[in-house]
Amino acid sequence: MKFNTKAIHGGQKHDSAYGAVMPPIYQTSTYAQTTPGGHKGFEYSRTHNPTRQALENAFASIENGKYGLAFGSGLAAIDAIMKLLQPGDEVISTNDLYGGSYRLFTKIFKGFGIKFHFVGMENAGNIEKHITKKTKLIWVETPTNPMMNIIDIKVAAVIAKKHDILLAVDNTFATPYLQQPLDFGVDIVMHSATKYIGGHSDLVMGALIVKDENLADRLYFIQNASGAICGPQDSFLALRGIKTLHVRMQRHCENGRAVAEYLASHPKIEKVYWPGFKNHPNHHIAKAQMKDYGGMISFITKGNDYTEAIRIVEKLKIFTLAESLGGVESLSGHPASMTHASIPKEEREKIGVVDALIRLSVGIEDVEDLINDLKQAID
Repeated sequence: MKFNTKAIHGGQKHDSAYGAVMPPIYQTSTYAQTTPGGHKGFEYSRTHNPTRQALENAFASIENGKYGLAFGSGLAAIDAIMKLLQPGDEVISTNDLYGGSYRLFTKIFKGFGIKFHFVGMENAGNIEKHITKKTKLIWVETPTNPMMNIIDIKVAAVIAKKHDILLAVDNTFATPYLQQPLDFGVDIVMHSATKYIGGHSDLVMGALIVKDENLADRLYFIQNASGAICGPQDSFLALRGIKTLHVRMQRHCENGRAVAEYLASHPKIEKVYWPGFKNHPNHHIAKAQMKDYGGMISFITKGNDYTEAIRIVEKLKIFTLAESLGGVESLSGHPASMTHASIPKEEREKIGVVDALIRLSVGIEDVEDLINDLKQAID
């Protein structure tokens, strides 16, 4: 079954009660039992819910995995991965990553005795330099947020397997439409399903997908014991979003390319970060491991002027100034004061997240309108 068909049918079956094509919303906390322990596969909705289970099956299908888990947020999903670790363990993470991930690592789990190394992974060989006997997890984002750095998933997987270390990839920016990390040997794929998978800015959710049964069992235990699940209504919305993921991503990619090329040609723009440019660092890796280059773009105006960056995002009309990304509507953001505000300024600037950086999530509107909006705001 090819991806476009999987997005609609993968892991799904018609409702057994009445043949409903879409899985019903099972808005219930508990389930009747005929005798203690005698039930139809569901006993309590923190542990299992039919609507959530249908979504988790869909997650597994579109990522070429065997097991999917749906959480109340992307950070809840990451939290579950971190709970696989013990005090004294070490994590090697890309140094350009979502600010919420950085905050969770440094403000929560560092306090529990887990050590984090934040490493530039554009040369994947840098990972191996930081591996010790205590290293238990490698954390990768690609493309990274917000600098769009590309990390070689296949090489990272070879290194992880060589040292018997778990490898997790945050696939939020690319989505399974553009790349499927499990196929490269990754152990865990994570999504903030709030973004492209949901696609309509109407839910908050996280996802994990794995192939290994033992690893899945450990994560299911953590999910159930910690309780950071999503509800049936959000599960239904995410299922609906998945069914149009392929057509939405086609337009995101088309519009993203046009917007990136426009910005790159604009005399007032200093630098545009988009993996589809041939001169983008590791473009050849992006070309090899991604189907296309997505709708996420960052840029800096000439003069690296903070005031000018703020003026532009405030003047945009179709691009809404807001947190998040991946919805059908175009969004703009100022990472230094929004998504990455939790990262200290000196750490942010080391990786290029300067105060003048603007991040765009290019939606699926008419691309001429988007370009005209950028033109009026920049000019």
